[in-house]
Amino acid sequence: MKQYFKVDEWKIIEEGFDPSYNKVAESVFSLGNGRMGQRANFEEAYSGETLQGNYVAGVYYPDKTRVGWWKNGYPEYFAKVLNAANWIGIDVWIGDEQLDLAKWEVIDFMRELNMREGYLQRNTLVKSPKGKEIRIESTRFCSIVDDEAGAISYTVTAINFTGDIKLTPFIDGDIINADCNYGEKFWEEVKKDVGDDTGFVQLRTKKTGFEVATAMKVLLNRGGKPEEFSSKPIQKEKYIGAEITVNAVSGQPLTLYKYVVNLSSQNYKAEELADKAIAQVTRISQKYFAVMLLEQANAWVEKWKHNDIIIEGDAAAQQGIRFNIFQLNQTYTGEDDRLNIGPKGFTGEKYGGSTYWDTEAYCVPFYLATAEQKVARNLLLYRYKQLGKAIDNAKLLGFKDGAALYPMVTMDGTECHNEWEITFEEIHRNGAIAFAIFNYVRYTGDEAYLTDYGLEVLIAISRFWAQRITWSAERQQYVMLGVTGPNEYENNVNNNWYTSTIAVWCLKYTIEAIGKAKEVNQAKYKDLVTKITFREEQECEKFADIICKMYFGHDDKLGIFLQQDGYLDKEQILVKDLPASEQPLVKKWSWDRILRSIYIKQADVLQGLYFFEDNYDIDTIRRNYDFYEPRTVHESSLSPCVHAILAAKLGDIDRAYQFYLRTSRLDIDDYNDDTDDGCHITSMAGTWMAVVEGFGGMRVKDGVLSFNPLLPHQWQAFSFQVGFRGALLNVRVSGDGVTVKNLSDKEIVIKIYGSDTLIKSNSEKLTPVQVSTLE
Repeated sequence: MKQYFKVDEWKIIEEGFDPSYNKVAESVFSLGNGRMGQRANFEEAYSGETLQGNYVAGVYYPDKTRVGWWKNGYPEYFAKVLNAANWIGIDVWIGDEQLDLAKWEVIDFMRELNMREGYLQRNTLVKSPKGKEIRIESTRFCSIVDDEAGAISYTVTAINFTGDIKLTPFIDGDIINADCNYGEKFWEEVKKDVGDDTGFVQLRTKKTGFEVATAMKVLLNRGGKPEEFSSKPIQKEKYIGAEITVNAVSGQPLTLYKYVVNLSSQNYKAEELADKAIAQVTRISQKYFAVMLLEQANAWVEKWKHNDIIIEGDAAAQQGIRFNIFQLNQTYTGEDDRLNIGPKGFTGEKYGGSTYWDTEAYCVPFYLATAEQKVARNLLLYRYKQLGKAIDNAKLLGFKDGAALYPMVTMDGTECHNEWEITFEEIHRNGAIAFAIFNYVRYTGDEAYLTDYGLEVLIAISRFWAQRITWSAERQQYVMLGVTGPNEYENNVNNNWYTSTIAVWCLKYTIEAIGKAKEVNQAKYKDLVTKITFREEQECEKFADIICKMYFGHDDKLGIFLQQDGYLDKEQILVKDLPASEQPLVKKWSWDRILRSIYIKQADVLQGLYFFEDNYDIDTIRRNYDFYEPRTVHESSLSPCVHAILAAKLGDIDRAYQFYLRTSRLDIDDYNDDTDDGCHITSMAGTWMAVVEGFGGMRVKDGVLSFNPLLPHQWQAFSFQVGFRGALLNVRVSGDGVTVKNLSDKEIVIKIYGSDTLIKSNSEKLTPVQVSTLE
């Protein structure tokens, strides 16, 4: 863990420039608006350690898989969200010296991410090798009002000289993904053009044929007043620039305003992209930067009204949760059901920017409570529309009769993960997709979704489970062979408890959903039965038989569920007894050694206890938690939040707080030494869950919202807002009790510590209890 950034409740602040930490800062200071995003690369040239990153949502390339040997069923490619045209670039020259923070002396440096208003600001004083000093002040943002646009204010002030400065704003599409498998560049040029102040580059992806037009328009101010200029147009392969030479007067600021749009052929006809891009960039430039920045601030204020979490008395905890919420809102808006949430969002290339089970398990709860219902619904529709390909994926592995295996990694529904122990064996992802349907219906009450879309997915998933299990004549039970659970530090195991548990739950929920679908719309149900050739009596009988006869490992002496067969045969050395020099294991140990150890990458059995807590008494949860948590190394970003929620449920406030702090500050403090390649966006939703479901104790049971809060000793109070079935509630937890404000016109009955409480419309109610002492 590092504490490089200054603690501030609304900002991330970097004071002083440390080149060795630059890639981490690039990740943390990343910007986005749901349609496009970028890492915090410098506008000017930088020859030091950097990871360039500019991304356009939904645009990807099928990079050919690299494996040592090919197996039947291996995907042919790994889909990657592409590093797109660099639109932020502004080269700066003083005579024959090009501004480069890796080569110039950095006298003063401050970089600041304003999360309240959604922009990145930098103030830098530098000295060239020949002794000329300039100050750079830049402000930039990806607009959430004009969500295909970004804008930059870039001010250069000569400090100790008067003379010419050359500014060259540019768009560079001649870029490469750092994670490309064969050193291939994924873009080819379609066309380009540039004039005095306006230009564009239109590129096309190889193979997939996506086209993106990136257009810029620039304006110049001197001393706060508009200045006329002429430029020297520059055109190179996939590149346009406008070289502007201005006479700089010592102490007088020169400001270049750069307006940019990224338009994709997903939303426009390819032949119209260039004209549309020029028209849009002209339109936003006519607003002027100050107006766009004000619009940005106002839009973010509205966002924060609905999903801010306020923590009183703990600035580090407050900064952590706001950073996570900020990045989630930058990554996904829910406006387009073709888009999803990559584990790194718009902050890096790792994991290809593709969709994982993280979305269903971690992100859906966040969007259910903090956004309009359609947002979470669109996340579910994303999977529904890919059901056909999930069935095709299962066919490749030998399954039949409409069984579906959703991909571990995907962009369009096709599996594109190439590690056999994940692609073929980490099949619990199917369960997460089913659980998201259940979670959505439970939270929203939208049972019509089952008939319209959800049940078709559930039956296809249940058909997969019915074929994937094996009947053991020896045990006279069904078993689950050759799987990898959430703990990816053990592969090809038998009877992983979590996988078996979620498989059986899926079968039960499918049978239940069939009954509900019949009640909601018998005609639609009959149409579905015909469409998918569903043999209800026969198939449900099979589902029921598996439910009754599934094997689950259990150790009676310890009173715990066995993570998988043979787990207790391993040497039981706890994490606390591991030398710090040997951690993280993934970087310090061989894979063979990891696989033979007891160490757990992330919640596995505990993931099941989190999902299905109502099925287990508190003593069962406690025994399993106390056994498995000391064996967990938390080398997945998805791990600490689940442990925080369960610790809070068990009344272990101190452990819950420590896990919360770890998950909320995972990237800010670079806990796992891996923030340099991007932030952990999907696990950030788990940070929200740690507060709302953990300390807030929020659950939905039988259609009723309930709260059982705990107050960490480090906090004076905390509050959060959740939307639920037309009501918007603000919940504040303090030493005095629980105050719930109903900010909507709809009255609602909720439970607080098990007691029904009516909250009338536009009113508030205090439940006076000693929150911090309750367990």
